[in-house]
Amino acid sequence: MTIGGATRLVGLIGDPVEHSLSPVMQNAAFAAVALDWAYVPLHVKREALEEAVVGLAALGFAGANVTIPHKTAVVGYCDELDEVAARAGSVNTLVVRDGTVFGSSTDGPAVVGLVAASGARVLVLGAGGGAQAVATSLLDAGAAELVIGARDAERGHALCVRLRTIFPDREIRTDEWPPTYVGANLLVNATPEVGRTLVPLTKSQQVVDLAYKRDGSLTAHVAAAKEAGCERIVDGLEVLLAQGAASFERWTGLEAPVGIMRAALSR
Repeated sequence: MTIGGATRLVGLIGDPVEHSLSPVMQNAAFAAVALDWAYVPLHVKREALEEAVVGLAALGFAGANVTIPHKTAVVGYCDELDEVAARAGSVNTLVVRDGTVFGSSTDGPAVVGLVAASGARVLVLGAGGGAQAVATSLLDAGAAELVIGARDAERGHALCVRLRTIFPDREIRTDEWPPTYVGANLLVNATPEVGRTLVPLTKSQQVVDLAYKRDGSLTAHVAAAKEAGCERIVDGLEVLLAQGAASFERWTGLEAPVGIMRAALSR
């Protein structure tokens, strides 16, 4: 990849960003469709987040992804939000057009497209921006019950209150940490934990892990799900691919070369 004066840039805003495979995946996608674009990691601290978002427009970026821990804070620095991002209160994709920053969220729809959500009893581990986006989308897709298990009890409670406001007819509550709720048939790990499981898994569950290991080896939750014989297992790279393809299409207006993106991740 050669970056020249005509190259359009897309960034990844987060803290940290060194672990992310998004640059590998997105740069392969840009090359596959012959776009002179480049995807670059941007290590941004919380106190510099507003300046970073303003800087995207000033520097002519086409957009950016937003990752841990900025997905909720960045909402306040977007000029406009799409419906999914507004409902979720979380943004992972920024599109810059004519100096205007549009916020979108592809995390939740990515997970919904990979599981059977309607009627599900869901346990979400974590209460950050990814958890918030996924929980909202699962409830929009018809999940019957949702329990939040978060290490930060105050943040978990705040997310629960937000979700109850949007979905007053659903059973939504928090659990202690680590969670003891045993009725879930859909588990989502939305924490960065890759080395140990946080709850026991059973064969009847669908398991989604938003986290992944850069070397492609199994996270603890995915390994435990395979050992338990869970009926549906979605690892973090599958989620990364799905949300990344949707982000690509928002930036470029082109159909994402999903096969190329998947091959880049597998390498």
